[in-house]
Amino acid sequence: MISVFIIDDDAMVADLNRRYVSLIPGFQCCGIASTLEKAKEVIFHSDTHIDLILLDIYLQKENGLDLLPLLHAAGCKSDVIVISSAADAITIKDSLHYGVVDYLIKPFQASRFEEALTNWLQKKKDMDKHQYYEQSELDQLIHGGASHEQDHRRLPKGLTPQTLCTICQWIDAHQDAEFSTDELANAVNISRVSCRKYLIWLVNCHILSTSIHYGVTGRPVYRYRIQPEHYSLLKQYCQ
Repeated sequence: MISVFIIDDDAMVADLNRRYVSLIPGFQCCGIASTLEKAKEVIFHSDTHIDLILLDIYLQKENGLDLLPLLHAAGCKSDVIVISSAADAITIKDSLHYGVVDYLIKPFQASRFEEALTNWLQKKKDMDKHQYYEQSELDQLIHGGASHEQDHRRLPKGLTPQTLCTICQWIDAHQDAEFSTDELANAVNISRVSCRKYLIWLVNCHILSTSIHYGVTGRPVYRYRIQPEHYSLLKQYCQ
């Protein structure tokens, strides 16, 4: 499991991000800190394994960016995704200077949160597979391929055109409806885990949008809907 550590001084936002993390297969929240001091205690002085840090910038009387040079100086191997309402160029440039792997501006869509974590994990897996790189492999890792359209056409490992076609045909037939992973998986007779992989890919391609709903038990559920402006892309996979 990928361990995610959340640093945010707003308890409601921190808990919401924890719930977002819990919805993504393979990820778990290993802790939450509301101050940099508490965060440093966990990161530098505990046995907690942390793969990824979700870092807010505007903390009470503190700047989350102050943590980045400390992580760098200590040789910390945890990657960082900034989640903040700070949208000014200087803050973003400073964050990128210290190597944050993604930057989400509040408020953001749940689909963008999921995309940030899943894209980071895929790049991490790609990097772990190589000890040395050919230039073409490095270009793919850094730039993500030759063109946006080609990226849409190329299915990740484990996804098949036949199953994608079946899924997209069902979505096309219910284009005015919002649906969950379970509803789609049952309708096309595939496993929930497999269905989830296709949905994540369709969200990353911006064909679907997501929203989060909370039932009577309080357990969050992702629901999906076609993005009308990208309906033509969906139709391409229905054939």
